[in-house]
Amino acid sequence: MIYNALSTTIKFILVAVLVGAVLNEFDISADEVLRDVGFTPQHIVAVFREGVEWALPHFLLGALVLIPIWLVIFLLKPPRLGK
Repeated sequence: MIYNALSTTIKFILVAVLVGAVLNEFDISADEVLRDVGFTPQHIVAVFREGVEWALPHFLLGALVLIPIWLVIFLLKPPRLGK
């Protein structure tokens, strides 16, 4: 499982670098593409920050409920034989 994820990540990185090199040969930059689409690096950072600000409180609330439930189930589960 981890091997597949790592292999896929490495392949993605290599293809992304290759595509970036080809686009650079045509004098196309990331800033130009983002500007044409209507994004700026500052806008992308702001959207990411807003997403984290929204998700973090929800994650913490869910963890406050799920961790005690998991702990009780883990403590009450009978031990496995053979391990």
